[in-house]
Amino acid sequence: MDLRTDRTPGAGRRPAQPAAPRAAAGRAPSGAAPPLAGQRARTRGGSPALRIAVQRLRALGCAVEESGDPPPREAPTGWIGLTGPPFASHGAAPECRISWSGPVAVPLHGESDVQAACGIAHVHGRAVGAPRTLGVDFASVCAGVLAAQSVTAAALARARGGAALSVTTSVAQAALLSLTQYVAAATAPTTDAGPGAVARPAPRHGARSTPPFRSADGVLFELETLDADAWWRLWTRLGASSGAVAAGWPAFQQRFATATCALPAALGDTVAALDFAHVLDAARETGVSAVAVRGADAPDGPAPDSPWRLRAHGGPSTGETLPPLAPGERAPLAGLRVVEATTRVQGPLAGHLLGLLGAEVVRVEPPGGDPMRGVPPMAGPYSARFLALNRGKDAVEADLKTDRGRRTARELIASAHVFLHNWPPGRADRLGLGPDVLAADHPSLVHVHTGGWADALPAPQPLGTDFLVQAHSGVAALVNGPGGPAAPSLMTITDVLGGIIGAEGAVAALLALARTGTGVRSETALVDAARLLRASAHPRDPAPPTGGVRGSRTGDTTGNGDAFGKGHAAGNGDTTGNGDAAAPRRRAGDRSAGASVTVDLAAMAADPAFAPAFETGAAAGTAFSRAPWTFEPAAGRPAKEAS
Repeated sequence: MDLRTDRTPGAGRRPAQPAAPRAAAGRAPSGAAPPLAGQRARTRGGSPALRIAVQRLRALGCAVEESGDPPPREAPTGWIGLTGPPFASHGAAPECRISWSGPVAVPLHGESDVQAACGIAHVHGRAVGAPRTLGVDFASVCAGVLAAQSVTAAALARARGGAALSVTTSVAQAALLSLTQYVAAATAPTTDAGPGAVARPAPRHGARSTPPFRSADGVLFELETLDADAWWRLWTRLGASSGAVAAGWPAFQQRFATATCALPAALGDTVAALDFAHVLDAARETGVSAVAVRGADAPDGPAPDSPWRLRAHGGPSTGETLPPLAPGERAPLAGLRVVEATTRVQGPLAGHLLGLLGAEVVRVEPPGGDPMRGVPPMAGPYSARFLALNRGKDAVEADLKTDRGRRTARELIASAHVFLHNWPPGRADRLGLGPDVLAADHPSLVHVHTGGWADALPAPQPLGTDFLVQAHSGVAALVNGPGGPAAPSLMTITDVLGGIIGAEGAVAALLALARTGTGVRSETALVDAARLLRASAHPRDPAPPTGGVRGSRTGDTTGNGDAFGKGHAAGNGDTTGNGDAAAPRRRAGDRSAGASVTVDLAAMAADPAFAPAFETGAAAGTAFSRAPWTFEPAAGRPAKEAS
């Protein structure tokens, strides 16, 4: 299968190709050295995004000098420049310029502006029927990680013999990347979402309710299962009516896609009569995960030594590292191959970002292809949401339950520089595709795992999914702001940030490989994303925004896979459609005059002010976010900047 936008989707399978010849690169003295050890950087500015980027670069071993100087005009959110060898020389060095708006022709001056204008407040607020800002600096955190990732990628380009690169990125681009699946669904040409694709109001079994649930002894908790039979067994075991159980499954199953989850109130009433211990026992017996919602002050647990748990494996390669960049190449990962075995959001997004950095990405999918390809709404022959994270990738089908399928996967991985997967703990080893086994034949392989819990919880772990991680980590107690309900955002915030961090770990591991010649493994998890988001939370200014509503179309309830996305602020009885019922508040410290609040993602994608941030797919009208950064040759900087 070929999902590249410049080819016909589904035009055929591409066989595994032999790896390109690899040229030896300069090596660091020790394989244990952090990827940016010995490198110096200087920054200007002090935004949340810049602070996150500085933290990440320091964790990579870079000595960062925070100058305290105001940022340059072209980088109002922050500027980062590498200033010393081995990646800076001859008057030109990698640098990164961060702004709030980027290519979006809307004046944005802070986190709240970005969340309001770029659709985050709309998607986060769908569950309550009106826009609501997240109580954490989600867009800024994503932008900070993307900025650090781009600086590391620029350093990798230099390590591969490429030119010094200048990167531009923005908080708005990070926000739009986080919504690319929702925008794709909202702009897909078909309005027939198909059975169960959009969370519709549940049949009348009393009023509707939205998780988390509350037990008789007052414990708030989240449930998770990806299996309809397990859902049925749990609720039957708890004594819920069959009608309520059946009515609740479509909304529960699709909440990841729709950011809504209107369940029959009878389900909440069922568990409200039971102690949490009873619910937990029933969940264990039926194969469902149940996790209590912890407060914002819940202990975080010790952070890993490296945010990406980087460690060498496989020993030094036999003179093979990474191929040099072609002359004039601006994509830092050009010429590299990534083999990806991932599902849902976190893993595919990590692979998507590596592809946007220039890598060739090949997916390993089960016979018949990833089931997510057929989930409505459709953009041509494929799901719009699937294309949002997987366009541009090739695919090879392999049944990993068979010897032949596993052999196909190993042969494909042998042609790659990176193997990326998001399997549950232990599955890679059971399939004979664990890092130690692969390193025996491919010592320079970068092995990347993006998971849920990492070492945050002992085995057996609950399902490592977004809403459970929000609940356990304390993020759920923060996302709705002071005084708001302790409930996870139904926008998949840890999935998105976890995918960005996963790609960051892969780039860091590639740089370590380029410097040491030794294979490297990276392991990141949704709990790492939650840790960053917790650190970004702070009280909001109670003043309401002064901006209007962007893209409201009162009364349009077509849905198109974008529940309540056409200006219809439905939910909790609010069907006014004006989107103003709970307009986002300004964040303390924002220099915001009040950006317009986007309540229609399709209208936003069609707005000329946003056009440079989107590309249109092969299916007419379907919009996807563009790469969140641009790489250009770096010009020599004045001595004051480069010193």
